Amino acid sequence: MSEAATIPAKPEITFEEFAKVDLRVATIVSAELHPNADKLLKLQLDDGSGTPRQICAGVKAYYSPEELVGKQIIIAANLAPRTIRGEESRGMMLAASNAPKGEGGERDVVAVTLMSPLEAGSVVS
Repeated sequence: MSEAATIPAKPEITFEEFAKVDLRVATIVSAELHPNADKLLKLQLDDGSGTPRQICAGVKAYYSPEELVGKQIIIAANLAPRTIRGEESRGMMLAASNAPKGEGGERDVVAVTLMSPLEAGSVVS
């Protein structure tokens, strides 16, 4: 059995609950170290809306800012904005991991990206 198979499942939700999440394609325009957090990067995104979007993502241990610029990622676009260590984050970058967050030990985190380019703002379903 793989290590990922031991991660506990989250509670079952209905299709209607899942359908509330607005998953979108976004292109990373710029990325930099978060000034007040050791594990976060500040990402500036093109989400197809015409208005720049900033998110804070806990991927500093897995990606350098330079290698993220130009990548297309999937974001949860309709999360309520929140301030994370003094910086506004308007959404969440989707990533996969082979171990639960916060339990220590070795953990791989991989950004959810596209196999082929698509317009920023495209809907993920």
